[in-house]
Amino acid sequence: MSASTILDGEEQIRAAVGSELGTTGWYEITAAKIESFVAATGDEDGAYFALSLSNMFLPQIVEVRGFALGVNYGTQAVTLGTPLSDGDRVRGRATLLDVTEVKNGLQTLMVITVERHGADVADQCLIESLSRWLNPTDSPKEDR
Repeated sequence: MSASTILDGEEQIRAAVGSELGTTGWYEITAAKIESFVAATGDEDGAYFALSLSNMFLPQIVEVRGFALGVNYGTQAVTLGTPLSDGDRVRGRATLLDVTEVKNGLQTLMVITVERHGADVADQCLIESLSRWLNPTDSPKEDR
């Protein structure tokens, strides 16, 4: 599966600031998926299930090229919305908000929205996701 948007290098990333990067297809939420998430994480009510889906959705939306590596650097604000339920249909949407320079690369701030079909914005999960795209210049020292 390829991403909706491919950003190849620093110029294309900077040019995409303020742009919607794409939307995934719909993903069906089942009781079994929620139960598996709860069993794996210990999150008894599955409150963070929608947040975890952003890691599945983002690679479907955007692929960044021209860097040696990309790192999920964390999040800023997160709005969880209403926990997902059996029968919900969700999809991911991402918008690139900002790009800043960091040592050996760039940091991007994207808003990833986990949209629930038919739900109000207040019921949806919004994640301010930070990623770093790096071309390290130092090589690791060899053990001797």
